Amino acid sequence: MGSIETEIRFKLNGRDVGLKVPATMKTLAMLRDLLDLTGTKYACGEGECGACTVSVDGKTVNSCLMYAVDCDGREVLTIEGLRTPEGLHPMQQAFVDHGAVQCGFCMPGMIMQARQLIEDKPDLTREEAQRGLEGNLCRCTGYTKVLDAVQAVAATSACAGHD
Repeated sequence: MGSIETEIRFKLNGRDVGLKVPATMKTLAMLRDLLDLTGTKYACGEGECGACTVSVDGKTVNSCLMYAVDCDGREVLTIEGLRTPEGLHPMQQAFVDHGAVQCGFCMPGMIMQARQLIEDKPDLTREEAQRGLEGNLCRCTGYTKVLDAVQAVAATSACAGHD
């Protein structure tokens, strides 16, 4: 007996998507396995590391915890959706410019969370950025350059209205 599948429709990175997903499939698996969007990373699978962070209806979530069927009727943004024809999102560019990217594994989730922090509070302080990124773990950077990148964007409010 196979898994029950449900038809879902949602907006993904600005485009309408419709597909059938198993009732027990997580959003992370749907993005990576069905939609070939591998920028969102699988790491802990338990919502502890933030590598799988995406935005759903303007709020960040751990996609390893959210069922794919819960995307139905919603708006999902992944790291791939940040890039525009003009180039990288200001947060992505800041991470590059400030040397915040090391191995890159946690960076998509880190960038998605940092972007949301700036969207919610453009004049974010360094301490607020540090608190806001506590759920995104990185074994390579030591966070100093990550916080430098976030502060650079906060200083210019470059993210405001970019999406």
